[in-house]
Amino acid sequence: MFGAAAAEAIDHDIGYRDLYISQARLITTDTALKMGTVASRPGVKRFEPADKLLQFCTTNRIGLRGHCVIWNEWVPQWVRNMALAERRSFFDGYIEDVVGRYVGKLQSWDIVNEPFWPGHKAPGGYRLGPWYDAFGTDYVRRAFERAGAVDKATKFVLNEAQTERDDPLGLAVREGLLKLVKELKDSGVRLDVVGLQGHLQPKYKHDPVRFADFVHKLSELGVDIYITEFDVRDDTFPDDIRARDELVAKTAEAFLDNVLQISAVKAVIAWELADQYSFYTDLAKKKDPSAARLPRPLPYDSNLQKKPLWFAMQRAFTNARRA
Repeated sequence: MFGAAAAEAIDHDIGYRDLYISQARLITTDTALKMGTVASRPGVKRFEPADKLLQFCTTNRIGLRGHCVIWNEWVPQWVRNMALAERRSFFDGYIEDVVGRYVGKLQSWDIVNEPFWPGHKAPGGYRLGPWYDAFGTDYVRRAFERAGAVDKATKFVLNEAQTERDDPLGLAVREGLLKLVKELKDSGVRLDVVGLQGHLQPKYKHDPVRFADFVHKLSELGVDIYITEFDVRDDTFPDDIRARDELVAKTAEAFLDNVLQISAVKAVIAWELADQYSFYTDLAKKKDPSAARLPRPLPYDSNLQKKPLWFAMQRAFTNARRA
């Protein structure tokens, strides 16, 4: 199954909206259900962007993935300022309110996002933040259990980044993730899917055999696998657009040909569809508003035309169906 994350751009860019209707069978909320959007201020929660996206998906018979309930990043400052006891209470209530609002309406939920970041030097390689401070590593289990008490049917996902990297950081995240998934499953937590983000970064080594072995080990723990945030970072590729696009496509096709051989991999979800809406483009413009070179990490260019990456992905999906 192919899908893509979508932001509010589809509200005003009609051509871009049409791409989702024709190309995606699954859409992930980009920022609409992150805590920084839903609870940006004390008081009433803001669900309008998510509700509008849900209506779009319902009308066009596209599944919607919620992203994300709990993450140690993008937490509003007013929540971070809470005393620990107040923050623990907020954590429980927030999960019950947000997950409860969408019972029976979503294809899946990223219950916890990116629990690991070895650079923080925490035991086990965990990412530090307000929820880690409040509960330690047990915040992950607690989040899944709280969500499960409200929603009995939606697929629950543990979403993680950096596992594609075959360097000390990526290998540490893989090790931590395998251990965490096993602990959650052994404790009876309902965990249906592990999301591996798939932000391919060619400047880091990637060993397809070792990565496939890691994905197999995850699947043996009784979970499906989604590639949840697929794109190709192109900052180490040549300035020439044709050469750069071909290298992006080659990188993506090799990765997909490898992982799509694994039966547990059920979905590939791009992080947006067209280059101008990539978060890499946002970062580049913030760094240098006049930059002549902008990222080209996605299957469509800024004129909504198919790039070599689109055709590479099509070939990979076709080959997987034939296997």
